[in-house]
Amino acid sequence: MTPIRVLTIAGSDSGGGAGIQADLKTFSALGCYGMSAITALTAQNTLGVRGIHDAPASFVGDQIDAVIEDIGVDAVKIGMLSSPEIIDVVAERLIRHSVKRVVLDPVMVATSGDKLLRDDAIAALKGRLFPLAGIVTPNMREAEVLLNIPVQEDPSALESAARALLTLGPGAALVKGGHGSGAEAADVLAMRRHDSVSVEVLRAPRVETPNTHGTGCTLSSAIAAYWARGSDLPEAVRAAKAYIAGAIAAAAEWKVGAGHGPVHHFYPWWKE
Repeated sequence: MTPIRVLTIAGSDSGGGAGIQADLKTFSALGCYGMSAITALTAQNTLGVRGIHDAPASFVGDQIDAVIEDIGVDAVKIGMLSSPEIIDVVAERLIRHSVKRVVLDPVMVATSGDKLLRDDAIAALKGRLFPLAGIVTPNMREAEVLLNIPVQEDPSALESAARALLTLGPGAALVKGGHGSGAEAADVLAMRRHDSVSVEVLRAPRVETPNTHGTGCTLSSAIAAYWARGSDLPEAVRAAKAYIAGAIAAAAEWKVGAGHGPVHHFYPWWKE
């Protein structure tokens, strides 16, 4: 039996809460075999990012080739890509290997506020990778940067942003409102449907907690995992939304570090 195989192409988080560490935990929690191509090393913890060391672009390509040529892949999640050179290599490898299910999380800023994407990489991200993505998953602030417009938290504004992101080429756009306020965290999914666009609002109770490090990484990885396991894309997004809501709630009382702690990726199985 061949397990469901999901590859993360992203940066490493030495604190374990985000990046490839969060991705691999999510894949395992959701019954998938996780693999990784590391785009950057970060020195970070719950308080912030102390340093970033990019991997050579050609070596990122070598990692992707090594994994796909031998093991194969059922879905790919893309996270932190800090330079145009790395973005170009990732785009070329997705085309070369005919990857069908691509979840792109346009990581720009860490939960701590530290910048993770160079300004000159934004245009490359939109021009090279958005057209190859089955779905992109920016939060409100990332959507603002990508579209160069203000994005408010209300569902109508999130919908407008999601529809605008579709014009950049992805098959679907999930704009996340979790960084806002209010009793509920609402995300808006816009998806191409032949000659039209379908829109769905996904809601979950907002949990007041500092432990939100890696939420975006975890959500996008969960989408990739459910999608790879056979769910259609809207079903995968709904299931991933429920999973991250549970992971946030389960970690609400955790104390990991002095800043923004991680979510609880294995909450259905760990017994406190």
